[in-house]
Amino acid sequence: MGVPAVQMQEIVGRLASESKSAKIRALNKAGYSRSEIANFLGCRYQFVRNVLVDEARKAGELGPTRAAAAEPGPAPSESMKVKLDDEGCIVIPPSVRARLGLKAGDALIVSVEDGELHLLTMAAAARKVQAMIRRYIPEGVSLVDELIEDRRREAEAEDRE
Repeated sequence: MGVPAVQMQEIVGRLASESKSAKIRALNKAGYSRSEIANFLGCRYQFVRNVLVDEARKAGELGPTRAAAAEPGPAPSESMKVKLDDEGCIVIPPSVRARLGLKAGDALIVSVEDGELHLLTMAAAARKVQAMIRRYIPEGVSLVDELIEDRRREAEAEDRE
């Protein structure tokens, strides 16, 4: 291990329980280049770059991303090409995430219909279910009012017993 590697190990050693991103930020702060950090931590250069660029953007040192600065994403019917990685993951482009209001950790509904993959936000899935149920409810009928009336009758029956 060379002198820089020993010094890098000392920095990272103090952050043993921290994330890889925290280690990247600490090594960057100590003056190491992105490629040195990537080689030392055994990760891709692009990952190191993304961590540091994101950090700079959050600190207000960089302007908005190209995606954020551009017009909102594709029209609702427009298609975009995405790639499936080795682990079966796809990346939803930032413009599409912004248009749908999606954030990391949001749940999506996945379905396959006629050989097509469909992703639905939870709100869109709820609207579809409501539309399906609405077909079976006569015009002018309030299920909520009927439910409340049923519960009142049941409560009155219990009180009489």
